[in-house]
Amino acid sequence: MNLVIDANILFSLVISKSKVEDVFVHQDIILYSPEFIKVEIEKHIKIILNKTHRSEIELSEILDILNRRIRLVPYADFAEFYEEAQILSPDKNDAAYLALALKLKCAIWSNDKKLKEQNVIKVYSSEELIAIFL
Repeated sequence: MNLVIDANILFSLVISKSKVEDVFVHQDIILYSPEFIKVEIEKHIKIILNKTHRSEIELSEILDILNRRIRLVPYADFAEFYEEAQILSPDKNDAAYLALALKLKCAIWSNDKKLKEQNVIKVYSSEELIAIFL
């Protein structure tokens, strides 16, 4: 299954250990995200370190796994879908994820309830993906 993963899922993966990690590494899932996600994580690294019970070494290892596991897509590759995504998106901050999902013709992995308000792109929560894959 191809999925666009949003920043909140990545932050929760980095901050705490849970079954979400097992979904994240599941071999039947291919993950994509807009390229800017890397900058978002780096921008919030101090906050992440304050919230997590992980050591800096553990956090660094997890970030390496994230970098290898997620296929980062430059904005230029899905820009043609951005205007449509802005119209569909109940939250303009999610438009890039919707645009990428439209481009890839795939679902989104997000726990954002507002994102589920649109009915063009399927949005899976972590709980739903745990039920499917674990």
